[in-house]
Amino acid sequence: MTLRLAINGYGRIGRCLLRALHESPLQEELTVVAINEPADLESIAYLTRFDSTHGRFPAPVEVRENALWIAGRKIAVCHASTPGEVPWRDFGVDILMDCSGRYSRRHELQPFIEAGCARVMLSHPGQGAEDVDRTVVYGINHENLAGSERIISAASCTTNAVVPVLTALHEAFGVENVLMTTLHSVMNDQPLIDGYHHADLRRTRSAMQSMIPVSTGLAKGVERLVPHLAGRVQAKAVRVPVLNVSAIDLAVTLGQDVSAQEINARLAAAAVDLPGLLAYSDEPHASIDFNHSPHSAIVDGSQTRVSGRRLAGLLIWFDNEWGFANRMLELAAYWQQRWSQRPVAGAGWAEVSGQPSGSD
Repeated sequence: MTLRLAINGYGRIGRCLLRALHESPLQEELTVVAINEPADLESIAYLTRFDSTHGRFPAPVEVRENALWIAGRKIAVCHASTPGEVPWRDFGVDILMDCSGRYSRRHELQPFIEAGCARVMLSHPGQGAEDVDRTVVYGINHENLAGSERIISAASCTTNAVVPVLTALHEAFGVENVLMTTLHSVMNDQPLIDGYHHADLRRTRSAMQSMIPVSTGLAKGVERLVPHLAGRVQAKAVRVPVLNVSAIDLAVTLGQDVSAQEINARLAAAAVDLPGLLAYSDEPHASIDFNHSPHSAIVDGSQTRVSGRRLAGLLIWFDNEWGFANRMLELAAYWQQRWSQRPVAGAGWAEVSGQPSGSD
């Protein structure tokens, strides 16, 4: 049966989720049945129909019956400010995709489940490991899902980009230390012109006029997914004045002598092993080349360098919106598969919540 999704927070990732679904072979398996977004319905429809980064929506978008209609399918729209205000149970939601960025603690996410969502997936990391049942980078550790999880995190776009590369490098050469600098496109927590916009004074500066250092939890996110690197990962982040597509300047100390050619050969092979997830290119690229790329990461082999035979530097490109949205959809489909196979005693899901999910 079709997996019924809902989106809470219809910003960049929320809208990309809906768009990506309509360009994905998963559109026969997944459907969005509800959106919660404080903005008015006409604005929601307009920003669904037109997008400065990804173009026109690939299907007709209409407003009828106080709802959003996409390709003739109705999507209920709510405008609540808290999770419990939305009648999620009425929509038969299997998985709530929280793309608001507002909730990262278990007690903040529990109201979604109490209001009728069978499960919750975050488009950002949980505050702590205890706040989610599992953090998952699709293609790397998704097979560890037991199926019984109720709250999971899809990690972050940057974690999804760097972990496949680190995994391939460690399997081939051993990774001993990691230093990363993310060059990230602008985000909504930055102003167009200088203004009183954020407690971090750097983020009060114009997003489109400067490269701006910001804080990042990427090191913690990587260590959570790659435990053997605990205490050996450091990360920095700089926002750069482009609308989309980001890069990671990755420096790693490897466990054996290696050449740039050997590193590139291994990562090119890993891209074959992880189709759709990791890609490799050695052409002379600029960031715009990867706008709308569905890959989690694209290794730029032309930028691979080795110093002292064990210190390697790499450049990884990624569409921080589109690639991540595609991974979230793939993770939702896989989670549903595992959910349907989970061992359940007695009445199963009804035993837990008193309400069946939309597809079980």
